[in-house]
Amino acid sequence: MRTPGRHFLQIPGPTNVPDRILRAMDMPTMDHRSPAFGALGRRVLDGMKTIFKCSGPVIIYPASGTGAWEAALVNTLSPGDAVLMYETGHFASLWRGLASRLGLEPEFLQGDWRSGLHPEAIEDRLREDRAHRIKAVCVVHNETSTGCATRIDAVRKAMDAAGHPALLMVDTISSLASIDFRQDEWGVDVTVGGSQKGLMLPPGLSFNALSDKALAASRSSKLPKSFWSWDEMLTANETGFFPYTPATNLLYGLAEAIDMLHEEGIDNVFQRHARHGEATRRAVEAWGLEVFCREPRHYSGSLTAVLMPEGHSADRFRRVVAETFDMSLGNGLSKVADRVFRIGHLGDFNDLMLAGTLAGVEMGLQLAGVPHERGGVQAALDFLGSTAGRGETRRAAAE
Repeated sequence: MRTPGRHFLQIPGPTNVPDRILRAMDMPTMDHRSPAFGALGRRVLDGMKTIFKCSGPVIIYPASGTGAWEAALVNTLSPGDAVLMYETGHFASLWRGLASRLGLEPEFLQGDWRSGLHPEAIEDRLREDRAHRIKAVCVVHNETSTGCATRIDAVRKAMDAAGHPALLMVDTISSLASIDFRQDEWGVDVTVGGSQKGLMLPPGLSFNALSDKALAASRSSKLPKSFWSWDEMLTANETGFFPYTPATNLLYGLAEAIDMLHEEGIDNVFQRHARHGEATRRAVEAWGLEVFCREPRHYSGSLTAVLMPEGHSADRFRRVVAETFDMSLGNGLSKVADRVFRIGHLGDFNDLMLAGTLAGVEMGLQLAGVPHERGGVQAALDFLGSTAGRGETRRAAAE
């Protein structure tokens, strides 16, 4: 049976792809060795520097974010190198597993999944490492499984306070173009990104943004690499080309996405996401439910994870919402499976879309028999109404 209206895709990625990007991708496939492609290549390679806020090169892979994780590690490290990681959630755990399979020795600082990284733990461990065995610190900026975001500037300060030379690698897969990130200013050496979240594209592109220190480390790295090798990519990228067939039509979309982000203003994009996160948390609190992230300083602008009341299934609730209102919410992963649901509010997203999303959640809570108070949607609307247009006003004044 046909379901009328549009599907509400409110998982924290992949996100809704706006029509403007879909139309940009709806082009005949280009000759990827032609001068026209070289111009497109340079346009997106240079454009992504403005999104990462970096001066060094950005490498674009036809891959998921997992591929960019691997590329960051194999290009800078050697077998047996120690890597310091922090258990912020499911995706930090997956990155640790990948490091182990590559022959690295990850050290995993324990977390409770209900906050971001605590920088003092990094500083303390690095101070203990007087022999400098730890070659890299790997941090997930925004943990998609929990809705907890880490302060990367605080991590850099902790590393500097310890006087440790390790590389700083940051996963921005669910924060890039959604939550404030500044690679150069915060001293990040390798940033990992993906196309399917804040960049508003389908899955299929991933990124490594590189510092000079990371490039220097790549010249002595001994982990095997071929497809992921930076050196071949950087040589070809100088003229806008790639050493193998790129995801041509996704690059059309990427160029359009970069333009759209700058038309809104990248800082306005961050403000919009933060505002939608606050409105969502106000709704959750009005329902009498619990935001999974316990620490306000670590609240995410990309998504909100909601803890279900004891004895109630998050997956059953999500199924009721999907079947009744044609809306997808994110599921709980590994340690929090069936205990939380996740509301994505990132990418090409506005106030009315959030209002519809929260209305679907509130109606779903009632239909699924989940204990809650009414009025969550109204709490969010009151906040959205009182803050509407402030980003537009600032942008107009700047122009």
